[in-house]
Amino acid sequence: MATESNVRILQENQGILKKSVVNLFPKQGDCSYVSCYCEENVYKLGEEVTKAHPNELNKCYAVFISNQSRTVPLWRQRAGKNEDRLIIWDYHVIFLYHPEPDKCLVYDLDSELPFPTYVHKYVTETFRTDHILKPDYFRYFRVIPAAEFVNDFSSDRRHMKRPDGTWIKPPPNYPAITNSSADHNLEDYIQMDHNKGPGEVLNLTQFVQRFYKPAT
Repeated sequence: MATESNVRILQENQGILKKSVVNLFPKQGDCSYVSCYCEENVYKLGEEVTKAHPNELNKCYAVFISNQSRTVPLWRQRAGKNEDRLIIWDYHVIFLYHPEPDKCLVYDLDSELPFPTYVHKYVTETFRTDHILKPDYFRYFRVIPAAEFVNDFSSDRRHMKRPDGTWIKPPPNYPAITNSSADHNLEDYIQMDHNKGPGEVLNLTQFVQRFYKPAT
């Protein structure tokens, strides 16, 4: 029979577990978002966690998704045109929050999935499997601790300009991000060479094994 003391301890432990997952972004609509600037959208999410929940920052990651051919198919994207919302990006960037070994949340401002979505559902719906794809379409993931990304990332937005200097897509209304000695280091994050660039590069299987651990 459980004593009153044991019940109280159990309740306290349950409270700790509930508090371990913080609601980082209460409203998706309050997040900074500009279409086709996913790297900056994720940077702003990291910046917000730095200000509002600094103790959670070491549990967060920026994840660049690309490959050598710059053709990565993603489903359930709002920009997708068919029923499955499939689109092929040259690269995409998402934000991860991994507060517990068996809990990982994905924040993707371009997805039609809930904001956030648990990583297993996100992977199943968005990446599906590489087995149905040609190797040129395999997805690779550069995983960077959010604190490192917020500190080091820089973009002068040159990749969004045509040769004549006009914008391919309108830029955000805030100044370009310059937080390192380089004016523009976006390419370091997009390229998927295991031996170059920040963070670590994983294939799809490795990514799932890293961030999806079913509760036992």
